[in-house]
Amino acid sequence: MLLPCASESSGNSRYLDIEIVRHQEISAAPTLALPRDRFVRARSGCGAQAPPDVRPYDRRVRAARDWPEYAADGALVLGGAAAILLQLGDPVVARGVAAHSAFARDPLRRLEHTLAYVYAVSLGDDELRRLVAGMVDGAHDGVPGARDAEHQTWVAATLCWTGMRTHALLRGPVAAALADEIVARSERLATALQLPAGAWPADRAAFDAYWDARILALEIGAEAREVAGQLLHPTALPWWARPAMPIVRALTPALLHPSVRAAYGLPLRRRRAALALALVRTVLAITPRRLRELPSRRLLARLRHHSSRKPR
Repeated sequence: MLLPCASESSGNSRYLDIEIVRHQEISAAPTLALPRDRFVRARSGCGAQAPPDVRPYDRRVRAARDWPEYAADGALVLGGAAAILLQLGDPVVARGVAAHSAFARDPLRRLEHTLAYVYAVSLGDDELRRLVAGMVDGAHDGVPGARDAEHQTWVAATLCWTGMRTHALLRGPVAAALADEIVARSERLATALQLPAGAWPADRAAFDAYWDARILALEIGAEAREVAGQLLHPTALPWWARPAMPIVRALTPALLHPSVRAAYGLPLRRRRAALALALVRTVLAITPRRLRELPSRRLLARLRHHSSRKPR
């Protein structure tokens, strides 16, 4: 993947070449990883070698320091499309989404429901977790395979993996201890959907092994590609949300393994990805944390209001 390089470069374009490599001290094993690739280092055409801990490419942004800061970061929504495309690599999930989801009719409503679930499970109390789990469980009634442990684990794993990968792309990888915590806490995304206890990978190494094996078994068929088209080229978006879609379309391929990109027919347009990434990092640099966390606060407040109105 190529990112802007402010200093001298070869040829007419200025980019920073990002190479996937192994490095035992970096914390993002399951996030920057694809099969048997673990970590990212920067190699610039100007001859400068970035430190192996991959500091953010824009010094005005930094990695999250703790779970609340990580989980509430609204910028992680930019990885949502990549997570869904990975989920659709499970044919059972793809069939369920194609038959029962509302991507084409109301994509923002679908996004809001997904974010509400993730924020409630990640940052809410037990009452909010029970509330959203009941909502999702009801929505899954009649959907074949929706309650199977195998598919629940995969859906939750894609949220865990793409969240950390998106964070690493935008801000740099999190510390090892926080990466361990993210994997551990992500179990709730699956157990809230009735995943049996003990079915989630026991630790980050186990998650890593699970991911490596599962990514190789993806089957991206016609149903998945049809939903992907609706997801990346929605026709029902309000006017104010449409400017975000070119950024999503530019960054989503950069978050996916080359084989997944190829299966969906999504080329990695390096110049567009570099420009989109530079724009997002600039916005992150000037946006206060409180504003970045506004979506999570608003959705959690709405859920608490809804919970308070329910009969006891």
